[in-house]
Amino acid sequence: MDMKTEILRLLRESGDYISGQEFCRRFGVSRTAVWKAVNQLKEEGYGIEAVQNKGYRLRSNPDVLSSSELKSRIQNQWAGNRIYFYEETGSTNIDAKRLGEEGAEHGTVVVADKQSAGRGRRGRSWQSPAGKDIYFTILLRPPFLPGKAAGLTLVMALSVAQAIEGACSLKTGIKWPNDVVLNGKKICGILTEMNVETDYIQHVVIGVGINVNLDVMPEEISRTATSILLESGRETARAELLQEVLARFEENYGMYERDLDLRDMLEEYNGRLVNLGKQVRVLDPKGEFEGIARGIDASGELLVETQDKNTVRVYAGEVSVRGMYGYV
Repeated sequence: MDMKTEILRLLRESGDYISGQEFCRRFGVSRTAVWKAVNQLKEEGYGIEAVQNKGYRLRSNPDVLSSSELKSRIQNQWAGNRIYFYEETGSTNIDAKRLGEEGAEHGTVVVADKQSAGRGRRGRSWQSPAGKDIYFTILLRPPFLPGKAAGLTLVMALSVAQAIEGACSLKTGIKWPNDVVLNGKKICGILTEMNVETDYIQHVVIGVGINVNLDVMPEEISRTATSILLESGRETARAELLQEVLARFEENYGMYERDLDLRDMLEEYNGRLVNLGKQVRVLDPKGEFEGIARGIDASGELLVETQDKNTVRVYAGEVSVRGMYGYV
């Protein structure tokens, strides 16, 4: 961890003044080197107070998304221990796949402040302005067979929902399989892609876009999408929320890898399922049908009860589910 990152972490954890002398002792550098690092943090937007004979104190915690901010916050065993941050990139999924081909380790995370070529399921574009939202991809090297990879999308959806509830105190829902919703509108989309060799997974990348501090929703999606800011009236520190997502994902992924199914997450996932008990239309290329959503099973398939009381197991893949009277 570089000195600037460590100064930021120590100031945040202390909540009080830390003397320049203490930083000099800890890092084995001069007071001038500490002063330069603090000034760089100030330029990035941190309110750092310097008082003679007291030292430095972090006065404010703005919504800064930077390499130092992320590295100072992320304290997991493996999820995000290697971070690549870009102010702008085409797609974090594309970046993560390239890193995967180059041998990047399990848990590597790519984060961007802005994406210029973000994509959703089935190639839909994803609007990605700067300074407002979270765009990240995590690279995984699972030990299980390719057929189990689809469940990771559901694991991430649950992790995002739990993180938003924990960090923002907002009740979230999940629209099966991969959208997180607030008050019936989408705030998060997830795109999982994998590189497979015969019968094993070379790597999986899970891309996540969360509408966090977007204050104006583009008109064409305003009926179906929203942001945490628009629903709560409060700005959220994106790096803090991202760390919460990664911490939840690390825990949930551990259960999934152990059980190779969602048995220990079933209750939490179904408890947030916005389609539960509602009439849905299943848009399957093999033929559309309607029924009542009865929740997911341990494999992550959606159970839909048809009019003749048969239960159909719907596999995510290329299938979409729509509410009968709108997005959910």
